[in-house]
Amino acid sequence: MAATDRPSTEIHFADDIRNRRIIGRVDVERLNFIRSGGDYVMRRHFRQGLRSHVMALFDPDEIALEQTGVLMGGVRWFPRAQPLRIFRIFRARLETLDQALEEIRRVKMIEAYLAPDGFARSTEFVVDYLSPPGHAILLCGLQEFVDGEILNPWSLLNKETFLDHIYHALSCNALEPFGERRDWKLCARAYARRFVDNIKRMIMETGHVPDLAGVGNLIMTAQGAVKLVDINNSTRISPGGKIALDDKGYPVGDKSIEALSLLEEKMVERPVDRTEWIYQTILSPERMANVRMLTDAFQVKAVTG
Repeated sequence: MAATDRPSTEIHFADDIRNRRIIGRVDVERLNFIRSGGDYVMRRHFRQGLRSHVMALFDPDEIALEQTGVLMGGVRWFPRAQPLRIFRIFRARLETLDQALEEIRRVKMIEAYLAPDGFARSTEFVVDYLSPPGHAILLCGLQEFVDGEILNPWSLLNKETFLDHIYHALSCNALEPFGERRDWKLCARAYARRFVDNIKRMIMETGHVPDLAGVGNLIMTAQGAVKLVDINNSTRISPGGKIALDDKGYPVGDKSIEALSLLEEKMVERPVDRTEWIYQTILSPERMANVRMLTDAFQVKAVTG
């Protein structure tokens, strides 16, 4: 068993899994709603969310190949297994079925604006979780695995080098011949333009913005598509109103709008219009200074506990 698959020893399993900082494969397999002896190999994903535990599901044959290797030109190669699906267990404590359905409605809202290629498709489901105090409602999701490079809006790279850097990373890791840089960048810009415009339309029509701020929430695929993988977190935002904080004290709405402006500038290569309704107040120097103070306070709290 890999080290990352071992059950956590710092808290006994009898504690509620929603309270656990880290879980492993054995922890999940002991849950009352998980069928034993399934058709997949489960591993803890290297990225764990603040709001969910994340596990990766693999084909057993690919895991076996990863461990035994394959001979190619007289050299044994150990190909890394790629997940088939991502399994999420949400930490949120849901008192009623209506609360669970509201969480699912938020996912469907994002899907409505970013389909077909701007998000990682996911199927959410509600289970009866036998927690230490008794039966509880638990929300889970089975999500598409998105292979590609993490898209970091906060990168110091400018619009002249941003897409070139991603192209280089993707082409170096490609197992098959990659497309020409110029053609790929044209395609990537088109995907980015559609993604940014769809997010703006979602904000205008619903007043919600998905979490674009977290590092790792956006992935760029080898085809140049921008995909949102954290689809279970959206924030109601009023550009002219109070700075909204999430349950962790992070100004996720304002930071997501800031990330959106960076994507528009660096990927779409379109000048950001700071007089536009979505940007006008949120990108004002005074408000951004206040957001920086809130972000600093959140980071200090995260470090000190």
